[in-house]
Amino acid sequence: MSERLLVLVRHGQSEWNLKNLFTGWKDPDLTELGVKEAKEAGRKLKAQGLVFDVAYTSVLTRAQHTLDLILAELGQEGLPTSKNLALNERDYGDLSGLNKDDARKRWGEDQVLIWRRSYDVPPPGGESLKDTLARALPYYVQEILPDVLNGKRTLVAAHGNSLRALIIVLEKLSPEGILKRELATGVPIIYRLNADSTVASKLDLAG
Repeated sequence: MSERLLVLVRHGQSEWNLKNLFTGWKDPDLTELGVKEAKEAGRKLKAQGLVFDVAYTSVLTRAQHTLDLILAELGQEGLPTSKNLALNERDYGDLSGLNKDDARKRWGEDQVLIWRRSYDVPPPGGESLKDTLARALPYYVQEILPDVLNGKRTLVAAHGNSLRALIIVLEKLSPEGILKRELATGVPIIYRLNADSTVASKLDLAG
């Protein structure tokens, strides 16, 4: 049996990250820095001697572009890739496209903080983190995890909140624990799993 390898990468900095806008399901591309972050992620994975059998990403440009740049660094262009909206970022609803400072002026700092940092309170017209987990987790369990457990070395390039859905299961975190978990842009996290899908080892390639 090959190693049960799962690597998670949040996309590189997007144009709307740079502008401090709520992004959600909107579709900006990477900034120049985001491109550099994605390429550096690929170089870090290459330095670890990693190659992949399959990849997963969202239907949003910033995640797909990040994946393409990583695979180019690895010399693995054309890797079989599945794209699914289950891995999309959390939908911020009426906040999407708004500057975060402007949102605080409109609704108040306390209310915006609740929408951003609570587990189960969605912004108007959008999703809570709990809602995001409810769509991302089944996809992980039904599609991604079987590949990993069958020995396919698996790379997932997605978004901060959809990746939290995977991490809450992988690391057995509470809702409070996952809310505190920050994911840096363009930083690979390498998991090796046991046969029962528990984590045998974890390596965060930050820095």
